[in-house]
Amino acid sequence: MKQFMDKDFLLETDTAKELYHNHAAKMPIIDYHCHINPQQIAENYQFKSITDAWLAGDHYKWRMIRSNGVPEDMITGNKASDYEKFQMFAKSLPKALGNPLYHWTHLELQRYFGITKTLSEKTCKEIFDECNEKLKQDDYRVRGIIKRSNVKCICTTDDPADSLEWHKKLAADTDKPCKVLPAWRPDFAMKVEKPGFGDYVAKVGKLVGQNITSCEQFFAAIDERMKFFNDMGCRAADHGIDYVYCTKVSKDELEKIFQKGVKGESLTPAEVEAYKSMILLHLAKGYTKYGWVMQMHFGAIRDPNTAMYKRLGADTGFDYMGNRPCAEAIGQIMNELSEQNAIPKMIWYSLNPCDNAVISTAIGAFQGPEAEGKIQQGAAWWFNDTMHGMIEQMTTFASLSVLGNFLGMLTDSRSFLSYTRHEYFRRIMCNFIGTYVEKGMYPNDMEYLGKMVENISFNNTNRYFNFNV
Repeated sequence: MKQFMDKDFLLETDTAKELYHNHAAKMPIIDYHCHINPQQIAENYQFKSITDAWLAGDHYKWRMIRSNGVPEDMITGNKASDYEKFQMFAKSLPKALGNPLYHWTHLELQRYFGITKTLSEKTCKEIFDECNEKLKQDDYRVRGIIKRSNVKCICTTDDPADSLEWHKKLAADTDKPCKVLPAWRPDFAMKVEKPGFGDYVAKVGKLVGQNITSCEQFFAAIDERMKFFNDMGCRAADHGIDYVYCTKVSKDELEKIFQKGVKGESLTPAEVEAYKSMILLHLAKGYTKYGWVMQMHFGAIRDPNTAMYKRLGADTGFDYMGNRPCAEAIGQIMNELSEQNAIPKMIWYSLNPCDNAVISTAIGAFQGPEAEGKIQQGAAWWFNDTMHGMIEQMTTFASLSVLGNFLGMLTDSRSFLSYTRHEYFRRIMCNFIGTYVEKGMYPNDMEYLGKMVENISFNNTNRYFNFNV
């Protein structure tokens, strides 16, 4: 029986071990999509406790703890102490066999705190105290954690109306731990059907010094903000859409929809879809102009629990996987942009693994010479970044596209301790490739294979986004 999480964790063959230890493990990290706060990097934030570092804002953990019948007051909010919240996590975790949280938790304990004990109700207090003592040290502040993780570039998630104040400070900081860049996330610009859309339009107008009265003016103002982001070093845009759509309407029809949205009037589903399609196509042309990468995350059913949404807001662990058809619309979006010679580098992620083969084949219809693997299938995302989900995604991608061009892993996280997810992915990836070799399905050319692993781990991403780190 193997020891739990030893140095060869998840590495089942000699080839896998060589690929990981001699190649993947030494590569730095680029976290090209995450939700961490740039202010905490700029100010070199010091965590108050392991609860602050681990559980604050982590909807993965909140969701798991809730599934064990723990009252919400012991998970979120201000009623429970940091220790009580940590205790609920420690009590719940041992039941989570097969959940990546179990592996992520213990990788983080080992890599950052040197703790090899497993977390449970029995070890809770000991681990809580030991972690907290280390978090008091200067090298356990945010910047120290980033350096220890060998991170070379971080892309945060930022609204077009953001001042990028903290990014400006970081850009001028010669002692920052790595390159920190904004990434464009125009969700509010697309939510024409939501209360507050008119206020958002006015906010963008104020930023560009204009009283916006038309959709054309709004799109022009968004373009101005895009230039500002580009000047600040932005290399990526990200869209979180519920499902994939591509409904074109005339300029006049678009204007009518926009005016209804600004006034807060009710819109039909067809009108909402049309507006979102038109702004999406408009934005994509800007991404092409600036050489940005357009990331498309789709397939989540968001905020279905109305009572908990009213209590806690969005992104608190109540979303789940959708299953709307996506194949035709994915092709329609890329074809529309291709027809106008304006298709940017794109990465498609679906929350539903049933879409893996659709994406892997659709991207092959729109590749171009601008980059190796110009159109990509993204890494296994959210509910799929499990061991099984990663293997399933890589199996489909390898079968139907070109694995050697794969961009590898990202954290998609709000936690500075989540960089071990890159290690988790790299181990699984090396074992996946090693299995092909050991079974005689790929030649044992370690020089080439080692380079492939290094590329997937880091080099492909560095080249694809033009990070130059």
